[in-house]
Amino acid sequence: MRHSLALFLLLTLTACSIFDTPSDDAASYKQVSVEEMYRQAKEYLNEENYESAVKSYEALQSRYPYGRYAQQAQLETAYAYYRQSEPALAISTAERFIKQYPNNPHVDYAYYLKGLANFAGEIGILRSFGGQDPTERDPKAARDSFAAFKDLVTRFPDSKYSPDSRLRMQYLVNALAKYELHVAGYYLRRGAHIAAINRAQSVLTQYPNSPSTRDALKILVQAYDAMGMRDLRDDARRVLEINSGAPASSGGDEAADSGKPWWQFWR
Repeated sequence: MRHSLALFLLLTLTACSIFDTPSDDAASYKQVSVEEMYRQAKEYLNEENYESAVKSYEALQSRYPYGRYAQQAQLETAYAYYRQSEPALAISTAERFIKQYPNNPHVDYAYYLKGLANFAGEIGILRSFGGQDPTERDPKAARDSFAAFKDLVTRFPDSKYSPDSRLRMQYLVNALAKYELHVAGYYLRRGAHIAAINRAQSVLTQYPNSPSTRDALKILVQAYDAMGMRDLRDDARRVLEINSGAPASSGGDEAADSGKPWWQFWR
């Protein structure tokens, strides 16, 4: 009987130790300071281990949801998502930061990241369409990127990110004009002359200073000629001759001298 009682007490004490004593890992986790958690996450980020960085930043925000470290962790999470080629997550994280911390001294960077995340998916808009119908391509990301950069330069004109944002805005305007030009040419080749005219006119009215204006005028001349609208054709031709010195949509001398495609001029 004494042996049974002793065994029962031993098992009871063992069970209590299992449930009452924290594991070494749990205890060590509770002892980690916010500074140490941030240092580890930042180390992952600098090593370009973005998946581990995101997990570490999220753990920091969960354990220490308030204060400057939590704010910085959220901002750097957006950057990690951007570098991971996860634009949707980068944008949503940046937008959440802007909403929660509109007065943060680094909120301008959140606007910049929003623009970059959309921009990253749009640098291919002027590359070969590879036989794809250009009307099927959605330029929404380019417009969203432009809007984010515009917000930045409007709200924070003296931000260190504003000069680069302005260059990217210029590129995006040219890219959207080029997109409209591709669509106009697509319609022209298929005999949809009215649609081609509408798209070419869109280039001239919405993007009058873009490199695509001369080619848009050429499309107008061809479309009006095909429809027998000689007066309008001649008008378009006269404007084309007046603007004969305008740069062609394929790029200017600066891009040629640099050896880069004209749409990579910001690099």
